[in-house]
Amino acid sequence: MPEVIFTGPAGRIEGRYHPARQKNAPIAIVLHPHPQFGGTMNHQIIYQLYYQFVHRGFSALRFNFRGVGRSQGSFDHGTGELSDAAAALDWAQTINPEAKSCWIAGFSFGAWIGMQLLMRRPEIEGFISIAPPANLYDFSFLAPCPSSGLIIHGDKDAVVPAKDVNTLVEKLKTQKGIVIEQKVLPGANHFFDGKVEPLLTSIGQYLDKRLKTPERKPAA
Repeated sequence: MPEVIFTGPAGRIEGRYHPARQKNAPIAIVLHPHPQFGGTMNHQIIYQLYYQFVHRGFSALRFNFRGVGRSQGSFDHGTGELSDAAAALDWAQTINPEAKSCWIAGFSFGAWIGMQLLMRRPEIEGFISIAPPANLYDFSFLAPCPSSGLIIHGDKDAVVPAKDVNTLVEKLKTQKGIVIEQKVLPGANHFFDGKVEPLLTSIGQYLDKRLKTPERKPAA
């Protein structure tokens, strides 16, 4: 899991990158929660999400948004962070010129940024959106949503009430040609306290279904 530094719009961006063994492997970009509320690329869920892709043969990249860790710049309320995410995808594609596709995954604030990147980059063919903050940010840019993906959240989320996510999902489901899968985890709050394992299991099952890989046995 080598540390990488690449150039973003606000200067240096710090990341962790795991190259796939296959040359034409897909790329996965993983985006962390809100920088002003303790979100970093080393957040437990981001770390585990990253490895969900690594273990399925992706070239995976997670990184710190501007102003977090050793990434230069300062918090920019989403505008600059979207530019950071685009720079991360550019960097990953430069290193993987034969990659046929890309996935984007994010948690909370990172889910919002990821969905915006999805609209701008047609090569993104799948997404994982964990607890997207549908009540805090405007998601109306998803018109239409260009790719199929998974939206997963808890029914005990006090930060982003389930009804707001349900409204977003229902809106996206009206679009033809894509499939939005929704998974609601019983008893899970916004941070998935005590529910990280079922969260990861659900994400893994979705990825295996989309990638058509056989069911994985847990490591001994």
